[in-house]
Amino acid sequence: MMKQFALCLLMLLAVATGFAQQTDSTQPALSDPNAWSVIVLPDPQNYVKYKRNHPLLDIMMNWIDENRERLHIKMVLCTGDLVEHNDITNPDGKKMDQTGLQQWETIAAAFGKIDGRIPYIAAAGNHDYNIFSYTHAPKHTNYPQFFTPEKNTLNKKMLREYTNNPDNTPSLENSCLEFTSPQGKPFLFMTVEFAPRDTILQWAKKVVTQPKYKNHTVVLLTHAYLNYKNEQMKTAKYDLEDANYGAAIWEKLVKPAGNIQLVVSGHIGEKDNARKHVGFRTDKNDAGRNVQQMTFNAQAMGGGHYGNGGDGWLRIMEFMPDGKTVHVKTFSPFFAMSPGTKHLARRRESFDEFSFELN
Repeated sequence: MMKQFALCLLMLLAVATGFAQQTDSTQPALSDPNAWSVIVLPDPQNYVKYKRNHPLLDIMMNWIDENRERLHIKMVLCTGDLVEHNDITNPDGKKMDQTGLQQWETIAAAFGKIDGRIPYIAAAGNHDYNIFSYTHAPKHTNYPQFFTPEKNTLNKKMLREYTNNPDNTPSLENSCLEFTSPQGKPFLFMTVEFAPRDTILQWAKKVVTQPKYKNHTVVLLTHAYLNYKNEQMKTAKYDLEDANYGAAIWEKLVKPAGNIQLVVSGHIGEKDNARKHVGFRTDKNDAGRNVQQMTFNAQAMGGGHYGNGGDGWLRIMEFMPDGKTVHVKTFSPFFAMSPGTKHLARRRESFDEFSFELN
């Protein structure tokens, strides 16, 4: 009798343990088995500039790969500032301890973990160009050497358009990938360079308004667009000619295009203040459709610009089978690793966990 009781108790404990694991709210899960996800990777500059922070970026990229099937991850969007300094050769060890070349090699290797497994678009941010001193300087970047169509076979297969960067070099800094959702809805994921030139906005508008893309849902990725007050940026501290920030990008490209329904950006942040790393707003375009605009970053979380790089935060956008609803969650694989910190792995404030609709 006692043996049977002990056996039943063990079985109940096993079921309870299994149920607890399945319902553990630490790890994000799809709310619908037919939904699919896009991961937003915030500015990684502070992960790559210190060698000590490289493992945190590895944790994030490994988590994305490990959850590729469980979360039906179909795309990764990186908001830019892939490096802290494009071409520094003698870092001082305080502001950074990695050369520009080492930083580019590190970020390329990080994305290498999902090459051939998940398509991705990496925006180019201000730190990816040689305008680090905020002076009037040519916008040179090493981006095309490390992010090429051949780097990720899935990207190459989905690549539809790209054009020249400020160096007049063909580059994925301005490019778009075509994707069809599991429900058959066509998407175009597009990125434009930091503070895009007028010629780039004209190119992007021409691309998205082609008849073959008129029924596509266009997702635009760019680096500097919204501030934490949910305002479209009008100016920045860079003395650059022919530069466009959020308000100008809206007026010249997003508003008139008609089919750009979601804009994603990064760039902003204040030490250990989650609210000042994010922004969101909705506006109607010239076609009368709502355009959702979202900024997500984490670069100064985890101790500011000299800290751990961003506490491992990333954002999950779950696209529902109805073709219009998107659920947003903010999650840190870094905190989720340990039983002692996993309770910190989800941010549930209204600006970090919410839903919106695409037309």
